[in-house]
Amino acid sequence: MTPTRIKVEVKVPFAELKTSLDAAYQKIATQISVPGFRKGKVPTQIIDQRVGRPAVLQEAVNEAVPQAYAEALKDKEYFPIGRPEVEVKELVDNEELSFSAEVDIRPEFELPKYKGIKIVVDKAREIGDDVTKQFDDLRSRFSTLSAVERPAQKDDVVILDITGKKGEEQVNQYSGQALAYTIGSDGLVPGADEKLTGTKTEQKVNFDFIPDEGPFKGETINLDVTVNSVNEKILPEANDDFAKMASEFDTLPELMKDLEEKVSRTRIIEQAYQAREKAREALIELMAKVPLPENAINAEVEAHFKDGHGEDDHRKEVEVNSRKSMQAQFVLDKIAEVENVGVTDADFSGWISQNAMQYQMDPQTFADALVRSGELTLVAGEIRRSKALTLVINEAEVADADGKSVDVASVLKPFVEGE
Repeated sequence: MTPTRIKVEVKVPFAELKTSLDAAYQKIATQISVPGFRKGKVPTQIIDQRVGRPAVLQEAVNEAVPQAYAEALKDKEYFPIGRPEVEVKELVDNEELSFSAEVDIRPEFELPKYKGIKIVVDKAREIGDDVTKQFDDLRSRFSTLSAVERPAQKDDVVILDITGKKGEEQVNQYSGQALAYTIGSDGLVPGADEKLTGTKTEQKVNFDFIPDEGPFKGETINLDVTVNSVNEKILPEANDDFAKMASEFDTLPELMKDLEEKVSRTRIIEQAYQAREKAREALIELMAKVPLPENAINAEVEAHFKDGHGEDDHRKEVEVNSRKSMQAQFVLDKIAEVENVGVTDADFSGWISQNAMQYQMDPQTFADALVRSGELTLVAGEIRRSKALTLVINEAEVADADGKSVDVASVLKPFVEGE
């Protein structure tokens, strides 16, 4: 064996197989039909005659081995990775079951110095343009519309009737009446902004496009569009009255200051995400000399290419990424153990809420699916490692390219409970 793989020998007295043996008989009883007996009520002697005692023993072994394997490792300080390779050595009826199990494990290693690492992130981007955009967007939400006779231009709101067809058949997904659309928002279909720019009230335009997703992906859809009206947005005056109407602030300077603070915070969040990635890279580099379980890495790479695709360069990339992922997992798991990092109900709730949104699922439905699939343990490990990484960053010296200290700790905690 190697520092990343162990082999355990397990012996199970036959008396300890009774529960598994009873379960095997019950399972087989529900699968066979014997005249004179109800399904599930076939006596064990009849099952032995019809199916054979060896088949029953094999079924019992299949259930008993995982439990016995887990029990054998329970008090050992091993951290298994992946499924074990099991070999049944001997099965003597009414005497004993013996088997061996080989499995990859996390190697023993001395935890590298992870406190006080130096991290350099990019300088924060200028906030000016974003503050202006947020303020303009806010004014736009309180704008009014005024019909104009001139041709439509960017930021105008046009009221449209649209009929979408595939051949001669109308497509309701691409049809609608009295639809309000802002030119330049890129929110209709590809090419629509270009076709609508320059149109006038009561003008019709007709064009084709090919969806790149959805039920009509790759098929030609024809749109017949009528421009019912062209409307210019009239923005409210940028003054204290607007600030009172659109926010909780009494003056325009107070509103602008709040927008600047929010944009500045997003800049720190950008730097915090970069700091997380750089901290992870630093930890991986510290793990460069720690041996990795090659069997587990090879299995991961083969699983990625199980459909037969992939060139040598891509395979190498997947292997490198698998190694880095495993190195990060090992060191973060060990940091979590040393620092007694736990996972709370709030951590679970935050993680589930955020990921449920990504899958467009109700949080409770998403949580139930995780329970059914048995993936809650994996989720707990992911959350725990994320919290360990946050701990490393909070202890790190983070500065930008100019040497200016960056307080990423102020924005990290809300991330980790929702990641």
